[in-house]
Amino acid sequence: MTPLVIDSGVIVKWFILEPYATEARSIRKAYWAGQFILLAPEFINAEIGNIVWKKYRRQELSADDAQDVIDEFRALTFRLTSTADLLEDAYNLAVKYQRTVYDMLYVALSLREQCSFVTADEKLANAITPALSNVIWLGNWT
Repeated sequence: MTPLVIDSGVIVKWFILEPYATEARSIRKAYWAGQFILLAPEFINAEIGNIVWKKYRRQELSADDAQDVIDEFRALTFRLTSTADLLEDAYNLAVKYQRTVYDMLYVALSLREQCSFVTADEKLANAITPALSNVIWLGNWT
């Protein structure tokens, strides 16, 4: 199995119909087929919870649908890495690329694990892909 870092924007598209959901769901299908081991910083749980909460508050999801997303997310198996273990590298990357530490936690993890990082954030991917070829924007996922 190949390790793969994915961000919360990719994961949300597994459960909610948004642009690039087809590409995101192809990653989910490959995960369920045993092709990938999913890696993420430990705060991904809070990120997913917050995204679902926002969608519920904006009435984009019913209470039942929001709970279903949380339940389905919790059924996934991630190899989580402590943000404390990634902080120094993430901070240095954030300074170098002028991106948030939050985003750079994912990048730092992918660099540490020498694997790809798939992000739904096109601006992030465009800003760092020229220097970091392991970063893949979800729209370019094949």
